[in-house]
Amino acid sequence: MDLDPLILQLLESHPIADQTDLLDRLSAEGHELTQSTLSRRLKRLGVQKVQGRYRRVEGTAQILPDVSIAEVPPNLLVLRTAPGFAQALGLSVDADPVPGQMGTLAGDDTVFVAVLPERLADVKAHLLRAVAGR
Repeated sequence: MDLDPLILQLLESHPIADQTDLLDRLSAEGHELTQSTLSRRLKRLGVQKVQGRYRRVEGTAQILPDVSIAEVPPNLLVLRTAPGFAQALGLSVDADPVPGQMGTLAGDDTVFVAVLPERLADVKAHLLRAVAGR
């Protein structure tokens, strides 16, 4: 089972009060995560602790600009967005790094992501999923 739906399912079906409990339940399902990785996933999923229990909280609707991603081999991804949004996009990319992602540089409407050459396709696929899931 994909990890994000599993996390949401566990939160709906069990009164989970701390991340250690959730990590244990994920481990029992065959998913080993660090606490920091789980914390980033919870944030991305909109999960917060409400009345002593982790729950998905619907945020206010935000209209975010489109993002395009281009490869510049051997080790660079270029993300283009609307003017004024690159800094926030760069922070978002930095907040959820994947193996091989070395760093970002953001301007006004462009973010450069430095990647290990052998991980270029993996990092691009991760960023495409992240952009699609906003």
